[in-house]
Amino acid sequence: MNLKHTSLSPQFSLSRSAQLSLLSLARESIQHGLDHGSPVRVNPGIFDAEFNAPGAAFVTLEKQGDLRGCIGSVEAYRPLVEDVAENAWNAAFTDPRFSPVTSTEFHQLHIEISVLTQPEEMAVESEDDLKNQLVPFKDGLIIRDGYHRGLFLPAVWDKLPDVDSFLSHLKQKAGFPQGYWSDSISCQKFYSVEFGDEDA
Repeated sequence: MNLKHTSLSPQFSLSRSAQLSLLSLARESIQHGLDHGSPVRVNPGIFDAEFNAPGAAFVTLEKQGDLRGCIGSVEAYRPLVEDVAENAWNAAFTDPRFSPVTSTEFHQLHIEISVLTQPEEMAVESEDDLKNQLVPFKDGLIIRDGYHRGLFLPAVWDKLPDVDSFLSHLKQKAGFPQGYWSDSISCQKFYSVEFGDEDA
């Protein structure tokens, strides 16, 4: 098991044993989905306190280096263990970009979990101001304007290390026209602790 920590806020961490437990839970929930068509039911009471606090997590699935599903929560509104179990199942079976994961694929899946801090509103006066405030390889970013919204986890910096590319692709993901900017855009940043199962 190879664990990586890419975007850790100094005030936010998970123990090594907690990370291993969450990865195991995510895989168990996908297996339960294959067997029963639903995520595994979690009893938060059997877990330690750090799992029972409300938490927001994204679960990303990759197969042979290619994205196979990614679903998550932006706001913490349920126990972290429940959020991980539900989002692991959703990433495997309900991501509209992909067909549901099959049993033959299951053991080929690499699972990565990103546990998010509470998003913080940014005071942004212009697109250049936003770019100047972003810290590559640390900040996750959410942009909103009207019905459009896009989110990039901090891990996306690994593929888009340039601030211009990072923001351009995020605006594209949100459905904005190329070169779009408006004074009504709201921006939130967040941090995350990220860890994955590299043995798959």
